[in-house]
Amino acid sequence: MMGQVVKLDKTAADAATAAAAARQLAAANDATIPTPRPRRSPAWTPARLGVYGFLMVAALFFLLPLYVMLVTSVKPMEEIRLGTLFALPQHMTLEPWTQAWSTACTGLECNGIRGGFWNSVAIVVPSTILSIAIGAVNGYALSFWRPRGAGVLFAILMMGAFIPVQVMIYPLVRVLASVNLFSSLPGIIIIHTIFGMPVMTLLFRNYYAALPMELFKAARIDGGGFWRIFLQLMLPMSTPVIVVAVIMQVTGIWNDFLLGLVFAGSEHLPMTVQLNNIINTTTGERLYNVNMAATILTSIVPLALYFISGRWFVRGIASGAVKG
Repeated sequence: MMGQVVKLDKTAADAATAAAAARQLAAANDATIPTPRPRRSPAWTPARLGVYGFLMVAALFFLLPLYVMLVTSVKPMEEIRLGTLFALPQHMTLEPWTQAWSTACTGLECNGIRGGFWNSVAIVVPSTILSIAIGAVNGYALSFWRPRGAGVLFAILMMGAFIPVQVMIYPLVRVLASVNLFSSLPGIIIIHTIFGMPVMTLLFRNYYAALPMELFKAARIDGGGFWRIFLQLMLPMSTPVIVVAVIMQVTGIWNDFLLGLVFAGSEHLPMTVQLNNIINTTTGERLYNVNMAATILTSIVPLALYFISGRWFVRGIASGAVKG
């Protein structure tokens, strides 16, 4: 028994000696092999300078009008008459903002732009939800179920996306008037849903086409039907493309002027139409500070949406939201 213990200790000692020798040999080899230093690129190259110069000019081009609007909206009319367009206000006031929101005239009524704000909210929310829901179902069906005539249906939807809005206004006016929906809130919601459906279908169809078909086949083997697979499998995976779709639809519908002017009716005019009425309604002196404040109030929702959700928008694009 003692002989076996001595033999085991000798074996362990030999193994430790061999391991130490191997480590020393590896260290010697590492010391003799020179490690190449990474080549550092110069800090400022002509290409990099050109890129930064272009970005600065582009930022200035887009930010300068915003600066002028902000500065003018907090100036009293006495300073505006001096013609100092880019100068900071000497006596800053928020009265133009209050007047633009609550007392500015939009024609015969002087209730400010707040009525148009709530009208736009009432139009944007259901129109965005309906167009995204229909587009998601269409894209899911065209990507995985592929019914008979799916290619023809997709081609028709794409044709609708490229037909100018002005061409379709008169037929849609006649159709909505025949069903008593012209100049009504449901009518303008239907119009925005129709015009948003082709782009939303393309967006979701391309996103679902990039997903592995094996997921759909496995769900079918487990007994999943059309709606169960869509609601429990595909929809939870669609968060990136849904964010992209929400940003596109909210900004597009909120900034719309023509469709809201034609189809919304006088009681549901969106904020963009009310802004046009404020700027073009002049009794005596034109109040540029009120006009600028009303313009910023109209654009604050798309700007806030981009600032808050811009990161998710880029992430949705990068994850294959527009990849075909």
